[in-house]
Amino acid sequence: MDLLLQFQHILESDPLIDEVGFVHPTQFATLTEDSTGDAAISDGTTFWCRDHKLGVSTQAVLPLYNAAKRAFIAAMEEYKRLGDDGLESEMMKHSKALLLLSSDFGTAWNSRRWVIKSITGKCSALQEILGKESELVEKIAERSKMNYRAWNHRCWLVSYMTREQVLHELKKSRNWAGLHVADNCCFHYRRRLILRILKDSKLENASPGYSVEEVWKEELDWNEMLIKRYIGREALWLHRRFLSLCWMKQFATDLHDVSCHSELKTSTINSFNSFIDNELHLLNSCSTVPDNDFEDFQVQATFSATYILWLTKQIPEFWSEFQEKLTIGNLKAMLSKVCPERSFLWDSLID
Repeated sequence: MDLLLQFQHILESDPLIDEVGFVHPTQFATLTEDSTGDAAISDGTTFWCRDHKLGVSTQAVLPLYNAAKRAFIAAMEEYKRLGDDGLESEMMKHSKALLLLSSDFGTAWNSRRWVIKSITGKCSALQEILGKESELVEKIAERSKMNYRAWNHRCWLVSYMTREQVLHELKKSRNWAGLHVADNCCFHYRRRLILRILKDSKLENASPGYSVEEVWKEELDWNEMLIKRYIGREALWLHRRFLSLCWMKQFATDLHDVSCHSELKTSTINSFNSFIDNELHLLNSCSTVPDNDFEDFQVQATFSATYILWLTKQIPEFWSEFQEKLTIGNLKAMLSKVCPERSFLWDSLID
């Protein structure tokens, strides 16, 4: 059987394949010996598949990639020339095979966008396709960390998702993000989902029970838990800035929309004060630097202090209230201690 056809046949026979690895030819004998019964697929020299893991011989990678690329380009040119709906499945099949071999191939990702755009409004299974596309990115991201093209494709999918699917994606992607806290790409994806939720919440026909406040509060609490568990991870603090900025914009809007003496205004201000108190408690819990050789605690203290400084710049009208609750002198001293090489920057930000 042709090398590419054999590769695609294995992918189609096991649609749950979530990992593709490259195996030296000398390892196939060992893999085959460890495989029993029909649990594994192997030709002994080129492919081995078991438990949704696919191994490809290192000797076959280059010819297989070249064959997949030629098949993909031919399908793409035919699709552009004819615009035939029947060619869409061919585009998806060849582009998937190519991306599993080389996940940085931008044209292959773009081709999947063309197909999704073309079937929107015509395919009853669009949401199922979007779900599988999201899963494909997640699988590729497992072995290709911080793959911008893959995550950019996943972010693009959000605009085609239903509200229910957006909430499902936000919940489903939490475990993955919690295990990859240094990968800002997955948090950027979560931010895109949250922005979509905020946008939909402003529509008149927003779904009942579609509480933006609950989604925001859950994300904020989850982010705080990760910050305290994984010390000194910048991606987590950047995500918190996004969450805080979203809330402050909503706070400013709510405060502008209510009357000066209404109970709603009082409630909104109390909610704001509660938020600030929580962020200052987080600062205190992250500012302790033990006397050890690990730099993570120093980095954590720097991130927490600069986060609070950033926060004060977003709401200058409440700077006096911040000063009452925040000991600026202590904050400056801490920053100068953990990061003395930036003392000039701290002076300019605090003064």
